[in-house]
Amino acid sequence: MQPDDLGFADDLVLLSHTHEQMQMKITSITAASESADLNVHKGKNKVLKFKMENTNPITLDGEALEDIGSFTYLSSIIDELVGSDTDVKTMIGKPKAVFLQLKNIRNSKQLSTNNKVRIFNTNVKTVLLYGAGTCRTTTTIIKRVKVFINNCLRKILNIRWPDTNSNNLLWERANRLPVEEEIGKTLEVDKTCIVEIIKLNHEASANLES
Repeated sequence: MQPDDLGFADDLVLLSHTHEQMQMKITSITAASESADLNVHKGKNKVLKFKMENTNPITLDGEALEDIGSFTYLSSIIDELVGSDTDVKTMIGKPKAVFLQLKNIRNSKQLSTNNKVRIFNTNVKTVLLYGAGTCRTTTTIIKRVKVFINNCLRKILNIRWPDTNSNNLLWERANRLPVEEEIGKTLEVDKTCIVEIIKLNHEASANLES
């Protein structure tokens, strides 16, 4: 068992551990499409390889599909270094720009703190967590996302230096979950399931290499 193909709206991401497996998937999908009078657009299909010994191209109807080094999917940069500085900057950059546009709202005397936090969640947090399903939850990413969210909440709650609050107290005052749990809810996958999937995926990789 291994994490299999991912479907997002009208896009399909095929995941494979071997060149042969990927070629079989492409061939199978092409045949299934043709049986339904559908054509697979060769120009829109790309191949991203990671630590592959087989350098032969993946082909579709005898034509080689384009190999690429990275692509942006659901606001995440997918490449050999997923979780790199570039990916994190992209992930945080967009919600940061949205938060800056809400300056008048967070400084408003008419709006309650609860309403300000709700606006932050709907307008900023949703942009931040969009694409969490394709983003690695590394320690570095979690830490930088935490810093961004905490800085935003401190401004909303009007907590300024030298006043300090622990992160747990900050989240409690804002009635928010820790970042790890937020991302887990976005993925809608139980933590134990994530651990099990990763374990099974590593076992599958080891079996294929042996």
